Amino acid sequence: MIISTLKVLELNQKYNLIENMDERELTNPEGVGIDIRAGKIYKLIGEGFLGVEDRKSSDTEKIADIDKGDKDIIMAPGEYLLVKTIEKFNIPGEKITIEEGEKPMYLSLHVYPRSTLQRCGIYLMATKTDPGYSGELTFAIANLGGKPFRLELGARFANIVFMQVAGDIHRAYEGQWKGGRVSTGGVEKQI
Repeated sequence: MIISTLKVLELNQKYNLIENMDERELTNPEGVGIDIRAGKIYKLIGEGFLGVEDRKSSDTEKIADIDKGDKDIIMAPGEYLLVKTIEKFNIPGEKITIEEGEKPMYLSLHVYPRSTLQRCGIYLMATKTDPGYSGELTFAIANLGGKPFRLELGARFANIVFMQVAGDIHRAYEGQWKGGRVSTGGVEKQI
């Protein structure tokens, strides 16, 4: 079940689910999701692989950072980039009380593109976020349109929806990507 934005804001006061949230989302959220903003942009500069026991993500180069005063990037047609959020997420690894009197449940995040991206030929690749994850989120965007696309850092580019998880899980995310890591930085064993 989707958790409403007003309930997410209430839970945020108790569990600090989202840090660095945009003022608009804190005071005037729209619909059932929370918009999240582009903070850092990376391009891939190396090869990667995913094996049965080992993996190595592509090395990356940061090409824009809102914290350093960068304003925007221009994506050429066919270009593929990684976008890291300004917001930091703290998804509890244990069940929490969402509604008083109801059974505690785990939370998970699901991510959707803002429709403006689609209308500009930009494809957002995102994943779910498991209970136990903390850190910024990193997504891929690809310019599938035939024209350049400008993305301002700080722009709301994706929308997250908090979902309740029915039942138990074997273990919370322990992770190799916790803390907002963008690249493995070399070969590592998969857990």
